[in-house]
Amino acid sequence: MQVNSLLRYSRACPFLGRSSATSLNALAQVGGSNGRASALTLKAGECPMLGPQLRRGYASVAGNREVEEIHKKKDIAFDAVGTTADKCPHATAARAAAAATQRAADKAQVAPTPERAAGTFNYEQFYQAELEKKHKDKSYRYFNNINRMAAKFPVAHTADPKVQVDVWCANDYLGMGKNPVVLDTMKRTLNKYGAGAGGTRNIAGNGALHLALEDELASLHRKQAALVFSSCYVANDACLATIGAKLPGCIIFSDSLNHASMIQGVRHSNAKKVIWKHNDMADLEAKLQQVPKDTPKIIAFESVYSMCGSVAPIEAICDLAEKYGAITFLDEVHAVGMYGPSGAGVAEHLDFAAHYATRESSSPVPRSVQDRIDIITGTLGKAYGVVGGYIAGSSDFVDVVRSYAPGFIFTTSLPPAVVAGAQVSIAYQKETMSDRRLQQLNTRTVKGRFADLGIPVVPNPSHIVPVLVGDAALAKQASDMLLSKHHIYVQSINYPTVPVGEERLRITPTPGHTAEQVEHLIASVDSVFNELHLKRQSDWVAAGGRAGVGAPNAVPIKPIWSDAELGLQDGTAPVQLAEGRQSTVTDSAVEVANKRLTHLLDVGPRLGSTEASA
Repeated sequence: MQVNSLLRYSRACPFLGRSSATSLNALAQVGGSNGRASALTLKAGECPMLGPQLRRGYASVAGNREVEEIHKKKDIAFDAVGTTADKCPHATAARAAAAATQRAADKAQVAPTPERAAGTFNYEQFYQAELEKKHKDKSYRYFNNINRMAAKFPVAHTADPKVQVDVWCANDYLGMGKNPVVLDTMKRTLNKYGAGAGGTRNIAGNGALHLALEDELASLHRKQAALVFSSCYVANDACLATIGAKLPGCIIFSDSLNHASMIQGVRHSNAKKVIWKHNDMADLEAKLQQVPKDTPKIIAFESVYSMCGSVAPIEAICDLAEKYGAITFLDEVHAVGMYGPSGAGVAEHLDFAAHYATRESSSPVPRSVQDRIDIITGTLGKAYGVVGGYIAGSSDFVDVVRSYAPGFIFTTSLPPAVVAGAQVSIAYQKETMSDRRLQQLNTRTVKGRFADLGIPVVPNPSHIVPVLVGDAALAKQASDMLLSKHHIYVQSINYPTVPVGEERLRITPTPGHTAEQVEHLIASVDSVFNELHLKRQSDWVAAGGRAGVGAPNAVPIKPIWSDAELGLQDGTAPVQLAEGRQSTVTDSAVEVANKRLTHLLDVGPRLGSTEASA
């Protein structure tokens, strides 16, 4: 337990966190009898806040030479003037954990790593070498302790509940994780059906709620059927692996920026894969032309690419699929809930007027772009605020995946409360556009203010705001500085999620961010760019451009949501929240969401009643 405590606290520190478990245990040992500083003290000398205190406090100690030498070797872009060890976000916890580890070791409560017999494989050494690779190429991932607060989101607290921060990188894009209709439904479902599903779908977890959710999803995407998974990573992997393996001689054409879950699904299918350049229709067609039309083919792509915010040319891909006899696999993970009059994603949004008209009448929609997509996958864990993933398509296609995919068959079903929460979240967003409209307006504001200050944003038409840094270490420093100095949480994105040299801060506004929080974000990012001397738009222009920033002869990109669709032309656009003002819950959407579950959850007061409001 004490070793775990040491690791937990030290991993939060960008300096102590580089050490392996074995190294940290060694660092915790007291120095020799010659008066030299302990190894932990020397390592702590690398900390930009604790280091200066060590150098001042240990001026008379022989070990201070080692501390000074370490500091000289590091180019730390951090102003440590006036700081104290008590202010260091990691030093106190690291010292306490190290002391506890030492005490435990003295009592022989922590078993040392067992020595392996000569000639056998050294597993621990292998683990350490693999981790060292991650540290050396700057791709090691650090996880911050961030705890979302339902009553205040997008505010969260850190490991210290008294320290609150503004969250600017969550994928709960619409704040549905705190929506009262979702919370009320989940509480009622939990009381009626309990915590877990009780097993896999074929054993104990195939309840009426699961079937109702799948009907909701099929309706959302205008498909015959849908199937729910534990996550969309599993859904993508299971679907592509199963269909790719079952179709005889199948070839999967995969966009070069596809998500890891899709890449894994292609690998597991053992089908031949062809990678085409991101959103490049000429390259895709050239590669499709090389394959006979009667060969089964899958074109796999995303609607919104989450790290750069680019959007696929869905109609053009459908044209090529029909021309060359392929089926289309569209991942709408970062688009469901966010686009279209019903929140079905970008494919729906492309026929916005036609789909919107059906909300007011019973007239059918002519064959739309969404209808041309064969397979749609999405998530319940981002804009819909809960967890889980799904696929939607023809009845027979869904049944094949249900019948053959190990990732579905052998996985415990989602808990009833999660399933019920997901269904009402979808139903709620079908009936109101105010949340996604306000999210888009806040995105426009942030992008516009950054442009005014020369803060480089990777150009895109979506709700993602990728701020280019271009260096892994600097991106991590910028993220750490925003958190520790400005109480803003924005995670840095490094390789392999993005290419080396295109490291960034990925910002995602929500409708819940107030005007004051937006101003604080803009001022804080500007301050960090100044303090760390990060490249601005003009610097990237001078360098010839990077990741679309500062590219010569760049054409302005129009956002997916038009002014008319946002309500800016007719005055129906939602108003940005101000400090102290809470977002409103749409009564009509609440009513529809409640009706979805009335026949399944006839318990307790409905949201909006006197008791529920109290």
